[in-house]
Amino acid sequence: MFKLVILLVLLGVICSLFSGLFFLFKNRGADDDRSVKALTVRIALSLVLFALLMLGFYFGLIPGHAR
Repeated sequence: MFKLVILLVLLGVICSLFSGLFFLFKNRGADDDRSVKALTVRIALSLVLFALLMLGFYFGLIPGHAR
């Protein structure tokens, strides 16, 4: 279940990245901040993903491969 949540957040990061790219090319020169909002969402999701990975390793939900 935990790995599924991580995959969904990662998918959200990728979708937000491509939506920011789409808005960047679609609105050339316009005063529209949709690309900035999409990239802000990507940064927030990336931070959530990093925190989830750290918590997963700390609590043993994601096993490490070190001996």
